[in-house]
Amino acid sequence: MKLLRFGPKGQEKPGLVDADGIVRDLSAVVDDIAGDVLSDAGLARLRALDTSTLPRAPEGVRLGACVGRVGKMVCIGLNYADHAAESNLPVPTEPVVFNKWTSAIVGPNDNVEIPRGSNKTDWEVELGVVIGKPCKNVDAADALDHVAGYCVVNDVSEREWQIERGGQWDKGKGFDTFGPIGPWLVTRDEVADPQQLDLWLEVDGHRYQNGNTRTMIFGVAELVAYLSRCMSLQPGDVISTGTPPGVGLGIKPTPVYLKAGQTIRLGISGLGEQLQRTVAAQ
Repeated sequence: MKLLRFGPKGQEKPGLVDADGIVRDLSAVVDDIAGDVLSDAGLARLRALDTSTLPRAPEGVRLGACVGRVGKMVCIGLNYADHAAESNLPVPTEPVVFNKWTSAIVGPNDNVEIPRGSNKTDWEVELGVVIGKPCKNVDAADALDHVAGYCVVNDVSEREWQIERGGQWDKGKGFDTFGPIGPWLVTRDEVADPQQLDLWLEVDGHRYQNGNTRTMIFGVAELVAYLSRCMSLQPGDVISTGTPPGVGLGIKPTPVYLKAGQTIRLGISGLGEQLQRTVAAQ
C-alpha cells in the first residue's frame, strides 16, 4: 500500500493511492496515518478495504508529510563510505546519530526555506524508515518486523550551523522546512529489500546524487536494532538513514549550495518523488 496525507497544512486527511493511481480519502476509516494505524493489524485493516468505495481526494490537492504525529525524527550521518570521504571524515565504526526537530517536517512538495543569512544550505536524499510497532532492545534479525514502511526524505542541512557554530549537528539540521517526507509511505510488504533501492537528487535539472542503499555502511535492520538500544522507538517515529555522495558540501574544487528560486527534485525507486522550490525565509 501507498499511504499518504493530503490537504492544507495542519488540516491533512489520511489517504491512500489505489491500484489506478487515484488518491482516496481514508478519513471515514482512520483519523490519521499515525499511531496504531501503522501496526500490522492496522495496516491489515486498510488492505482489506474496497478502495473503490472510498471518496476521491480533490485533483491536484497538496500532499502533507506521509506520517502524522511524528514523535521523533532520528537521523544517521555519514552512512555511505563515499559520502564520508567527500566530507573529509573517517568512515564511522558505529552509527552517527543526530536529531531533526519535528517542526522541520513538511510535505514532499512544500517550499524549502533558505534560513536568514545562510550561504551553505545543502541537500541530502535519504531513505526514510517509519516505525510501526514499538521496539526496545530488538535484535537485527527481528528489527524489520517493527517497520511499517519506507519513504523519501530530503535531509536539508545548513552546513555553517551544522559544522562551524559549536560542533552540534542538530542546529544545522532542524530549521523549519528542512524535513520533507513523502510523497507516501510504502508499506514494508511492497519493498522486497530496503538495501536494493536506487536514490537520486537533482537541482535545477542537474543530477548531483546517484546512489543505491546497498552501499550503506549500516543497513536498515542494523540501524533499527542499534537505535532501539539507545531509545525506545514508537509507531510513527521516522529514521532517516543517511545520504549517498553528491551533496553540495562535497563538490570539488568549490562547494555548491542552494539559493532562493531553485528547484530540487529527488526520488527513490518504488517510493516516489519529491519536488521543492527554495524560497528565502521570512
